[in-house]
Amino acid sequence: MTRFLGRMCFRHRWIVVALWLAIAVGGGLSVGGVFEKLGDTNTLSGTESGEGRQLLIDARDSGGQVIALWEGVDPAAASVKDAVAKARAELGQIHGIQKTEEIAATDGRGIAIVATLTEEEPKGADNAASYRLRQLAGTQPGSTVSIGGSEIMGDEINDQVQEDLNRAEFSSLPVTVLVMIFVFAGLAAAGVPLIATLATVAGAFAVLLGFSQFIDLDADIISVVSMLGLALCIDYSLLLVARYREELAAGYDRAEAVERTWARAGRTIAFSALIVISGLFGLFCFDEPRLRAMGAAGISATIVALLSALTLSAALIRLFGRWIKPSKRRVKPADTGFFASFARWVQKRPLLVAMGTAAVLLAMGAPLLTATVKLPDMQGLPRTIESVRVADALNDRYGQNNNPAIVVVARTAPSTLDSWAAKWNASASPAKQVSPGLASIAFTVDGDAQAAPARELVASMRADRPSGGESWVTGDSAVIVDLRAKLAAGLPYAVGVVVLAMFVLLFLMTGSLVVPVKALLMNFVSLGATFGVLTGVFEHGWLSGPLDTLTIGGLDPFVIVLVFAFGFGLSMDYEVFLLSRIKEQVDAGYSTDVAVQRGLQQSGRIITSAAMLMLIVFGFFAAARIGDIEQIGLGLFVAVLVDATVVRCLLVPATMSLLGKANWWAPKPLRLIAAKARFAESQIDCFQCQGPPMTNATRAAGRPASTMT
Repeated sequence: MTRFLGRMCFRHRWIVVALWLAIAVGGGLSVGGVFEKLGDTNTLSGTESGEGRQLLIDARDSGGQVIALWEGVDPAAASVKDAVAKARAELGQIHGIQKTEEIAATDGRGIAIVATLTEEEPKGADNAASYRLRQLAGTQPGSTVSIGGSEIMGDEINDQVQEDLNRAEFSSLPVTVLVMIFVFAGLAAAGVPLIATLATVAGAFAVLLGFSQFIDLDADIISVVSMLGLALCIDYSLLLVARYREELAAGYDRAEAVERTWARAGRTIAFSALIVISGLFGLFCFDEPRLRAMGAAGISATIVALLSALTLSAALIRLFGRWIKPSKRRVKPADTGFFASFARWVQKRPLLVAMGTAAVLLAMGAPLLTATVKLPDMQGLPRTIESVRVADALNDRYGQNNNPAIVVVARTAPSTLDSWAAKWNASASPAKQVSPGLASIAFTVDGDAQAAPARELVASMRADRPSGGESWVTGDSAVIVDLRAKLAAGLPYAVGVVVLAMFVLLFLMTGSLVVPVKALLMNFVSLGATFGVLTGVFEHGWLSGPLDTLTIGGLDPFVIVLVFAFGFGLSMDYEVFLLSRIKEQVDAGYSTDVAVQRGLQQSGRIITSAAMLMLIVFGFFAAARIGDIEQIGLGLFVAVLVDATVVRCLLVPATMSLLGKANWWAPKPLRLIAAKARFAESQIDCFQCQGPPMTNATRAAGRPASTMT
C-alpha cells in the first residue's frame, strides 16, 4: 500500500502539491475557528470542587480586579491620602469600574488601591484603570507603582505563554533548518521536511476544528500541535529522504528508489504513527477536558504528519529530485562501521551491559518513589511577570490571601457556617453571604495547601458537613483531591489501551510476542528514569540554577500524564525505526546478533540525527518561562535523550543478544495470523538486505558468503 502511494504521489506531484496547498490554506482559515472554540478547561466538571467553584462564579455580581501597589510611601501621610483620594475619584468616572478600595501595607511602607470591575467588564476599563494608577508614582518622588490583579494577571500569563511558544518555535526553526541542511547534506533535501512541517501544522488545525465539535479545546493545544508536528515531520522525512538517497546510491532510478523507499521506510513510519496515536488515544480515557484536548491536538498533528510524509514528501522529492543526490557514504559491508562495532562490543558482555544499564536507569528513576503530585499554581509562574510579583506582595505584606486552601459553599446562613467552622483545626475567615440563600467560608491551613494534612481535612469536612442544606467543599486542597481521584480512575484504562495497542502493533510488525513485551518493559524503565529526573529538577530544585527552571515542590499531574503519553509514543518511534531494520536482516537469514549489528548500523545514524533534531525542538520548549511548558519540554527532552542513547545503543543490543532466537518466538497460530494480515515484512529485494545466496556454512555463521551490499 505504501509503495503504491509513493509511486502515485511521485508521478502526480502537481496534483498532490495542489491538494496540500488547499489543505494548508484550509488549515490556515481554520485557525480562527479553533481559537473561537478555546475555552476554560481548568474547572473540574463533574466534581464537588468544580461545582462549588462554578457556584461562586455564578454568584458574583462583579468582574475581575485591577490592583496597584504604591510602594515607598507612608499611607498615613496627608499628601499620599490626597493622591489616593483623587485617583479613586477619577477611577469612579471610568465606565466599567464598580468600586474602589484601599489597603495599607502591614509594614506601613505602601498602599494598595483595588479597582473592581463590573460583571460585564467593558473593553478597555482595565487598561484605563492601570494607566491612571501608574500616575501615582509621579506624585511622590522615589515611589513605585506595580499593577496586578486577576484581570491583569490573566492577560500577562497569556502573553507570556505566547512569548514562550513564539520563542520556542521561531528560535528552534532556524537552528533546526541549519542542522537539517547538514544532516540531509543539502538545502533541497532539508526543504522536504521543512515544507512538510508547515503543511502539517496548518492541516492539523483543520482536523482540530473537527474535534472541537465533540470536545472542549484548551489553549495549550497550540504548543502541542507545533511541538509534535515539527518533531514527527522531522523524524519521518529524515527516514524517508535518507532511505531514498541510499536507494539512489545503490543504482536505482528516482522513480524506483521512491517505490522501494516507501515500501520499507513508508511502512515503518505508518507503524510509528499508529503507535504514537495509540499512546495519545489513552488520554481520552480520562474524564478530564484538558487531557482530552491535548490528546486531540496530538492525534491531529500525528495524522497530518503521517499523511504529509507519505504523500507530500514523494511529490517534493520529484520536484526537487535533481538536487537530492545519492548518499555519498562509501558502499561497504552493512555490519561494519561505528554502530555495528559498538553493538559487537555490547554483545561480548550482554549480561553486564544489560544489568549495568538497567541499574543506571533505575537509579535515575529512584526520586520518583518519593515524588509529590502538585498543581503548580503561583509557583509555576515566573516572577518576571509584574502581576505575579504583586500577588506575592499582597499575600506577604498586605494580608490578602486571595487563594484560600479550602472554601466551603453552603445553602445556609453565614452564622451556621461560622459555628460549624469552629470545630476544625484551621484558621477561618468570617463567613459571608454570596447570594440569596448561599453562603461561603474560607479556610487557610498550615503548610502546603495540597499536602496530605490539607487533603485529609477536605475528606473530614466532606464527611461532616454543615447543617441546613447542600454544601460543597472546594478550593486548592479540594481540587487536588478531586483531580487525583479522576486521574486514578482513568489511569488503568489509559495504560491498558496504550499497552494493548502498542503490543498488537509491534506483534503485527515483527510476528513476535517477545519483542513487544521487551520493548514495553524497556519503555517503562526509560520513562521511569525520565520522571525521576523531573522529580529532582522540579520538586527538589536540582540544577534549577543552570537550567533556569522553576521549583514547584512536586510534579504537575497533567504533566505526568502528558509526558507519559507523548514520551511513550515518541520512544516507540525509535523502537520501530530500529526493529524494522533488524527484522529485515532476520528475514534475510541472518542470526539475531548479526541482524542487530547490521540493523543498528543502518538505523543508528538516522535515529541519532532524528533525536538530535527533536532535542533541539524540545530544548527550546524546556527554556520556556511558564512552568507547565518547561516541564513538558524538559520531560520529552530527557525521554528522547535516554531512549535514543542508553536504551537503543546499550539495552536493546544487550537484551536481544541474551534472548537470541527467542526474540522471534510466537505460537504458530499467531504467526499465521500476522502473515495472513500481510503486516509482515514484504519480500522486497532491498539492496541493504540482498546478498549472495546463503550456504550451510555461512548460515551457521549467521551471514551470507559475502557481506558486501
